[in-house]
Amino acid sequence: MPKSFRVRAAALTVSAVLLPALLAGCGEDASDEDLAQQELSWKDCPAPSEAQGGGPAPSPLPGGAEWRCATMKAPLDWDDPEGDTIDLALIRARTSGPAKERIGSLIFNFGGPGGSGVKSLPAFGEDYATLRTRYDLVSFDPRGVGRSAPVVCQDDQQLDAHFAQDATPDDGAERTALLDGTKEFNAACEDNSERILPHVRTTDAARDLDLMRQVLGDDKLHYFGISYGTELGGVYAHLFPEKVGRAVFDAVVDPTQDPEQGSLGQARGFQLALDNYAEHCVSQVEDCPVGDTAQNVKDRIAGLLRDLDSKPIPGVFPRELTQTAATNGIAQALYSQEFWDFLTDGLEQAYDGDGTILMVLSDLMNGRNENGEYSNLIPANIAINCADDKPRYTTKDVERSLPEFRAASGLFGDYLAWGMISCTDWAVPGAAAHPDVSAPGAAPILVIGNTGDPATPYEGARKMVRELGEGVGVELTYRGQGHGAYDSKNRCVRDAVHGYLLDGKVPKSGTVCS
Repeated sequence: MPKSFRVRAAALTVSAVLLPALLAGCGEDASDEDLAQQELSWKDCPAPSEAQGGGPAPSPLPGGAEWRCATMKAPLDWDDPEGDTIDLALIRARTSGPAKERIGSLIFNFGGPGGSGVKSLPAFGEDYATLRTRYDLVSFDPRGVGRSAPVVCQDDQQLDAHFAQDATPDDGAERTALLDGTKEFNAACEDNSERILPHVRTTDAARDLDLMRQVLGDDKLHYFGISYGTELGGVYAHLFPEKVGRAVFDAVVDPTQDPEQGSLGQARGFQLALDNYAEHCVSQVEDCPVGDTAQNVKDRIAGLLRDLDSKPIPGVFPRELTQTAATNGIAQALYSQEFWDFLTDGLEQAYDGDGTILMVLSDLMNGRNENGEYSNLIPANIAINCADDKPRYTTKDVERSLPEFRAASGLFGDYLAWGMISCTDWAVPGAAAHPDVSAPGAAPILVIGNTGDPATPYEGARKMVRELGEGVGVELTYRGQGHGAYDSKNRCVRDAVHGYLLDGKVPKSGTVCS
């Protein structure tokens, strides 16, 4: 059970592409200096591996530009840069503009942690066509993810059973079952991935980014981070402030919060998104099929979840839609306003005793495809978070915090509170209570907060600006819905991003787009 919805945000990058269709190694020793001089061999991209999420090889971009893939060697242990190496998977589309106007590479991280950038970038590459006029578009599978020394825990059948657990226990027996299931999952991660687990911290990934910058031939790192990608970008800026080029942080993680505070913030964020969905549904010209008023919509959803706790309904055969799966599916749909119609259809269907749509949404959140195969999104996600986060919460901690979580969200509070035990008995100690993103002397970083963001609540953007330091963070507010702002296609947001990344024009801090 992942500790929060935030850490699974990367699932959205492929969900928008897949949902309609669904519903119809370690190498030789090398020194740090040698690694910086390595030459990448770019080749045709293979079909994504199961760990990356499967599916076909990426299609060419409009105009025929091909995606090309390569592997970059990095130290397994950055404290021993001359020791063993791992291979990191990269993907690139060359700039569409004239060579004389090329700025360099623009590296994307789409979040998670645990999302495959090699799979995600082609899924939305067309959306970044304007940025490709002056940059090579580049993304990667961070260490522990996809084809980059992936964390492996349980097999597909075991994961089906793991995600069928009741994640909001109501009594002692259910609490024991949840704890036992969590310990079993975590022990499997240690058994199958012991070698990589100590080396998947965000600080390790940030050092990989700087190596990538050098290998790609760039003097500065030009970067576009989304969701957890903003945390990775902030850590990079802290470690290498003088190497920050033009950077954008969108859907911003609050770097000042410990895991409990972050989960509580998400409870409020997802409740806000649910409130907004309910208001939107009943405001349509046609009657909202899942409720007469906004409060009625929310009351009926709460009633559905209570019923599912004791009596699941058929989902994706042969599995049933449980309370936990339905909560997960609802959360997935709240990541984007484009998914609200799917949520309405899924709820209407569930009220009639069919949980297919909500279970498909839940599967997408968990990294499960229609063939029953799981990507390593969740194993990597938990491994990275548990390596990063020092706190280890107990059932007593959860029970203490439950009243506050329930006050924040009657629907999501219990789920997010119990998610805090994900790192119980984890094999690797956590690094810190929260990341250090202070970056005095770094170039300006455009930090975009969305007022309706459920997964990375709006307040996090302002705190990121403050923590980056004076003259570094440049705040931009988008008054919209969903997780992130750039992909909303809002003209004001895009003009600000393009003006900075393409022309170096820093917008006025405090700019508001709506």
